[in-house]
Amino acid sequence: MAVVRLKVIPQLSVVEIMLAEVSALLAPLAAAIGYSTYKARQFEHAYPNIGELTDVGGYRMNAVHVERPENADLPALVFIHGASGNLLDQVVAFRAALEGRAEMLFVDRPGHGYSERGGPENAVPSGQADAIARLMEKRGIGRAIIVGHSFGGAITAAFGLRHPDKTAGLLFLAPATHPWPGGIDWYYHVATVPVLGWLFNHAIVVPLGLSRLERGTLNVFRPNPRPADYIEKTGPSLVLRPGAFQNNAADFKRLLAYVKEQSLLYSQITAPTVIITGDSDEIVWEHLHSRGLARDISGSELITVRGVGHKPDYLATDVAIAAMEKISGKPRDLQAIARRAEERLAASSRDQTVGTVPPSIVYSAP
Repeated sequence: MAVVRLKVIPQLSVVEIMLAEVSALLAPLAAAIGYSTYKARQFEHAYPNIGELTDVGGYRMNAVHVERPENADLPALVFIHGASGNLLDQVVAFRAALEGRAEMLFVDRPGHGYSERGGPENAVPSGQADAIARLMEKRGIGRAIIVGHSFGGAITAAFGLRHPDKTAGLLFLAPATHPWPGGIDWYYHVATVPVLGWLFNHAIVVPLGLSRLERGTLNVFRPNPRPADYIEKTGPSLVLRPGAFQNNAADFKRLLAYVKEQSLLYSQITAPTVIITGDSDEIVWEHLHSRGLARDISGSELITVRGVGHKPDYLATDVAIAAMEKISGKPRDLQAIARRAEERLAASSRDQTVGTVPPSIVYSAP
């Protein structure tokens, strides 16, 4: 009689099956985290730090410091970038145009660019204003015109309130300073949630942000054309690094409640003040923020440049520099200079058609 031999197939235990399923789920997540880590290093290699780190009390602030030239005709100037940005944004807009005229300090806000975050106080504009004041002291700058773009406007206002002795004047460029209806985008909430936020920042933000970087930077300039080399020169991808994105989100999450309270104090600001905004800004509404500042700060001057969106620092740089000159005491007709800027912009864009683009994970708020 033939002998039949049965092949014994080993049975997987329940634990082994569960481990296999968990591994199948974790493998793509691990790959995404690895990819994001690799890309973050690439971002830093593409945009290395051009500034200098200075200890301001337990953490280091990064800044490009241009020493006072021998024939300076302007006070020291301190530049504060907006959300999702870094100091390169304002360096590219202003340094070459002002070289030889003033001492300049281009700041990476706490937790942005190459600055360390510091304590929880730096999640609100008042803390960041105090950090910048300490940095000025460390760099030997007594008083300065404080120039803030977008989110940097809230910090500029806080600086004027908290450090009047260090304030030679205030220049607001498309500032975010007042309460607005609604809230903030969903991903800023996700990015600040414990555990889930860490996973989101380390696995999702880089691929999602890179897919939207082009249209996001177009969006922040619209309806005006974005400079062709803007991404190449200003390093907006640095905000996609996990720590930077988490800090950016934390700033956003607290901004609305902060300005609801602090905007009531703007009437206490006494420094010479100019506000420059575009009438076509769809990122930070000029009728709420810029007009609100002009209403609240006695003696301030509001300059509205027709046809300009959220980037008057790039589109109306000449108007901004004239405002610095006026703040420093030089006679300047800013309204006339703004009208000439409008004529220049109209002539340059007469044959251009700029399409609209949807908001992005990189630039969708102040």
